[in-house]
Amino acid sequence: MRIIITGGSGLIGRALANSLAADQHEVVLLSRSPGRVTNLPSNVRAVAWDGHTAQGWGELADGAGAIVNLAGESIAGEGFLPLRWSDERRQRIRDSRINAGRAVTAAVAGATQKPRVVIQASAIGYYGVHGDEALDESAPAGNDFLANVCREWEASSAGVETAGVRRVIIRIGVVLSTQGGALTRVLLPYRLFGGGRFGSGRQYWSWIHLDDVVRAIRASIEDEQFAGPINLTAPNPHTNNDFGKTLGQVLGRPHWLPVPAFALKLPFGEVTTVVLDGQRVLPAKLQHAGFTFQFPQLAPALQDLIKRNV
Repeated sequence: MRIIITGGSGLIGRALANSLAADQHEVVLLSRSPGRVTNLPSNVRAVAWDGHTAQGWGELADGAGAIVNLAGESIAGEGFLPLRWSDERRQRIRDSRINAGRAVTAAVAGATQKPRVVIQASAIGYYGVHGDEALDESAPAGNDFLANVCREWEASSAGVETAGVRRVIIRIGVVLSTQGGALTRVLLPYRLFGGGRFGSGRQYWSWIHLDDVVRAIRASIEDEQFAGPINLTAPNPHTNNDFGKTLGQVLGRPHWLPVPAFALKLPFGEVTTVVLDGQRVLPAKLQHAGFTFQFPQLAPALQDLIKRNV
């Protein structure tokens, strides 16, 4: 099966590509800098694209098994410290997602033999801030910046359904990996014996191990019962305070030094909503479908990641 991945050079895209390649699928990673995408398995290739059209790759959608649309500029930036949301960054965050979805829609429209499925990335930010309320896929969208971006992001590829293609919207939680993402930012203070809660610590972090993200995406590709929005979160979300306590126990480090909300908001601004606000999101559809999480509990997930450093 040929599987096309936009945003394929990112954390999830590379892990997904490696998993698919191990089962001998043909994987095409779309990248604006394909020459920088190195150390790929023999059946994975990087193809150039401009990030907003189907030019140069659209013909690959003809007869493809799946398109997995993960493209989008990082919400917090790629460095260790998060980047403030200037007006320009807000626009790039939004446009990078919407343009990619429209490009996928155009590629599907131009295909004589349509792909079997389009997997459209989104995020649990779709739901907005809800305190400790449990949220499944039926919960409505929020109305803050991230929620509005997610709503438009999801809508950007809706046209593929008109073309008769099954579409799965994966609302991704806090992905745990030591190769990137939130965990890499949280690990350092704990390793330096300075870990503690962020803000009140009562905000929920709906986390998921990277391996389970890959397994859930593959299940969404292969199993036709999946359609529409699906929450990619582990079934046991934790408050930020409990997350930190568990991480400290796994590392053998104290959990004692709180970071006040103002100490984060002052230098970094509104982007701190990613860690200071939260959602208690549950994977109702995955569980109803019988999906088995490899890491349903936080402590074993952290132990696994830190042990093998992935």
